[in-house]
Amino acid sequence: MRKTLLIFFISFMVVLIIDQAIKQVFLGGFTWQSKIIDLYLVFNTGVAFSMFSSLGESLKYIQIALIASLFLFLYLEKEFFKENILAIGFIFGAGSSNILDRFLHGGVVDYIAWHYKFEFAVFNFADVMINFGVFLIILRAYLNYREKRYK
Repeated sequence: MRKTLLIFFISFMVVLIIDQAIKQVFLGGFTWQSKIIDLYLVFNTGVAFSMFSSLGESLKYIQIALIASLFLFLYLEKEFFKENILAIGFIFGAGSSNILDRFLHGGVVDYIAWHYKFEFAVFNFADVMINFGVFLIILRAYLNYREKRYK
């Protein structure tokens, strides 16, 4: 289990550090525009698509409680935790980075605005890593299912 926790800690820290470093660039004033995406600083006081922004300051504490509860549940589900440790590290590192933003900046630091063929909410690297982590978990579940079904 030590190796599993080490992988979790490393993947968690790599995502958190990269995300916070990118956010510092935008906090320093960086912007960029193109035909596909614009990069500019936005503070999101809610969650995805600014939902629950009406919860104000309490949102960050609710999120901490949810992350802690989810981590405990996943830790107790040892087999699932071990099989998906890298993805779980990505998800928790990204989520923690976004929560850290709430304490440091009053909202999540977002900066990627997609506008090619459709308008999308402004998001950040952490959001991408959360989605990538979920994708890896779904992919592993699908591959495990296929392996068991076609044996």
